[in-house]
Amino acid sequence: MLRYEMQAEIWVYPGKGGWHFMTLPTDVAARIKAAMAGLARPWGSVGITAAIGKTRWQTSLFPDKSSGSLLLPVKASVRQREGLKAGDAPTVTVEIEP
Repeated sequence: MLRYEMQAEIWVYPGKGGWHFMTLPTDVAARIKAAMAGLARPWGSVGITAAIGKTRWQTSLFPDKSSGSLLLPVKASVRQREGLKAGDAPTVTVEIEP
């Protein structure tokens, strides 16, 4: 299992739905992309387990052309359980089963 721990800011996508994301630091994203080369799903997504505080959930990382990094969606239930909002920068752990 690959495991990465980082801190990133939560932000709101400006389109419909109010989706919240974290943009992974580019150095971490580059390591994940290299480790998962050839194993990505459609649209370049990578299935992961994420954890913030005591909350763990299954999700995917998605490539972001504008930043060259990967985006981590942060569900409303996670934000509520951990008391987070846009602008907060929690520590997140990403685990990947290659």
